[in-house]
Amino acid sequence: MAQTVNVNFRLDETDKKRMENVCNELGLSMSAAFTIFAKKVGREHRIPFEISVDPFYSENNVAHLRRGIAALNAGLGVEHDIIEE
Repeated sequence: MAQTVNVNFRLDETDKKRMENVCNELGLSMSAAFTIFAKKVGREHRIPFEISVDPFYSENNVAHLRRGIAALNAGLGVEHDIIEE
């Protein structure tokens, strides 16, 4: 068996708690879950799930939001009715 090493990284507290809860439900430690992830990445040479960009943060949308913020800061905001669904 290969020598084991420690790996340290930062993780948001909420994400850690959520992962701990899932791991507990699955009967795994977080260490075992990360080991499974690392082995799969090493074996398949890919991240074993889809990673995509949130369209909210697209360049066009962020530019639109910045223009809106600038307009509000300049006192150019326009009232609108509340949209209820």
